[in-house]
Amino acid sequence: MEEVNKAMADARAHMEKALDHLSHELVKLRTGKASVSLITDVMVEYYGSPTPLAQVANLQVADARTIVIQPWERNLLGTIERALINANLGITPSNDGEIIRLSVPPLTEERRKELVKKAKHAGEESKVGIRNARHKALDHIKKAVKDGFPEDAGKRKEAELQDLVNKFVEQTDQVVAGKEKEIMTI
Repeated sequence: MEEVNKAMADARAHMEKALDHLSHELVKLRTGKASVSLITDVMVEYYGSPTPLAQVANLQVADARTIVIQPWERNLLGTIERALINANLGITPSNDGEIIRLSVPPLTEERRKELVKKAKHAGEESKVGIRNARHKALDHIKKAVKDGFPEDAGKRKEAELQDLVNKFVEQTDQVVAGKEKEIMTI
């Protein structure tokens, strides 16, 4: 019984991680509004080691379409600018010698549709993670039934697991639908 409960708890934890990962990935999708989250994962070469941009510069949103990056060391301007270009964000940085500005262009209809596809793809990847967690838990339950766990209790645990999967898949769909609505709003 303890092994089955542990398998269920592990499955729930993996499903929550899949949903968290989806949320993290969707934050990176640009919606036409300036957001520091677009560039937080950009890595900058800092004294020979890759360092997150947020650890070498002050990041802030100046207005609805502009992100301002102020490096803590002026000699990093060129390095940060190259890192932003290499990150392939679809935004060209402008460097004025002290700060870097990123002007987020409004999204075209074609780009919006492309971003919606990316969001749906991330949602599908999340669902795959949820199903993989279900598969592992089902294997544990079936093994426990073979090893003497009551078969009717095993069936109840399988149904409980399926309900959990359905709940997480529904949450995934809601998150993706919310992001899709956000992207398509002009």
